[in-house]
Amino acid sequence: WGPDQLERYLHHAQIPATLLRNLGETPTVPAAAAALGIGVERIVKTLLFAVERPAGEELVVVISHGEKRVDKKALAALLGVGKHRIGLATPAVVQATLGYAAGGVPPFGHRTALPVWLDAAILPLADSEDGIIYGGGGDDQTMLRLTVAELLRATNPAVAAL
Repeated sequence: WGPDQLERYLHHAQIPATLLRNLGETPTVPAAAAALGIGVERIVKTLLFAVERPAGEELVVVISHGEKRVDKKALAALLGVGKHRIGLATPAVVQATLGYAAGGVPPFGHRTALPVWLDAAILPLADSEDGIIYGGGGDDQTMLRLTVAELLRATNPAVAAL
């Protein structure tokens, strides 16, 4: 999958977001911010976490804020497991599960529907810069421009300080 698949999803789901293509390499938050000419605080990243459970592995999507690291201890507590039972999914699992390669994963339109957690630190961005944020656009050269309100509507996430 890639930006074309995401474009079809945006149209089908009637999400008023814009794909910004051919930006150059944007696999990291600083690279994406530089390509867009904005601060890193306006970037959100979509991560896939693997949770070890007695019945097997569970996967959850976390939408995180800028360069902030996800607090695995807080996420583990919310999911009812110990910190050592949670970690980032491998790039192969990300690709197979979400349909997009790590470094370009959008916040929605994934191959597999999974629970979504949103870092509460993203919510105040709704009150500045017209609420505009940027996320992965389907590959490492494309970014998705949308509002915090649309992100919330499209993902219907659980919100927590992560």
